[in-house]
Formats: sequence, structure tokens, C-alpha cells
Amino acid sequence: MIGYVTLGSNDFEKAKEFYDAVLAEVGGKRVMGFERMQLWGSRPGSGMLAVCEPYDNKPATVGNGVMPALTAASKEAVDKTYAKAMEKGATDEGPPGLRGDTFYGAYFRDLDGNKICVFHSG
Repeated sequence: MIGYVTLGSNDFEKAKEFYDAVLAEVGGKRVMGFERMQLWGSRPGSGMLAVCEPYDNKPATVGNGVMPALTAASKEAVDKTYAKAMEKGATDEGPPGLRGDTFYGAYFRDLDGNKICVFHSG
């Protein structure tokens, strides 16, 4: 149902480097790019994550309550993705762990302060 989610960045080149590394841990790779926007996906037809320089030329800001969630194939993939995000300069918002009976997730903020979840369920 969701085609893509866009996050704003105030340092587009750093954001692309960050997401190249972090999304690779969950099978993501660059699938489409433009001068001011880069999109990553894992397979044709799946949802994508985009990072862009705001088109109104105002600073990118974080949306209160906005949090894209990335699916991972396993708990180990959640752990690796979270570790890669921390290595690349993310801020911890909740280390990997079980939340509820079957939801295993981790939370971090990217270099621009956007909150991201990576999870495995089941």
C-alpha cells in the first residue's frame, strides 16, 4: 500500500552515505535517484525509503510522531542494522529487544534526527 516514505535531510550527501550502509543490512539498495532525492528499495514493487533536500529550500525538520519502520528478515538482521546505524552516527532511541510476544525491534534517530524503527515480527 505504501509506495515510499520521504525524510528530509540538511546534508544530502551524508544522508545518502548513512542510508547506503544502514539499509544494506536489511537488503536495501539505491533504486532511483534525482538531483535532490534518493530512494532505496529491496525488491521491485516493494515500499521504498527516500531522502531529500526540501524543495522549499527551508531546513529539514523532524516530524513529531513520524517513524518509518523497516522490516528485517530476522532478529540478527535487526541487531546488525541497529549496530550499523550506531556505527554511522545514529542516536539510540531503544536498543534491539523483544517488545510484546513476537515483535523484536530497535529504534534510532538518523543524522538529521528522523526516528527509524527496524523490526522482525513472528
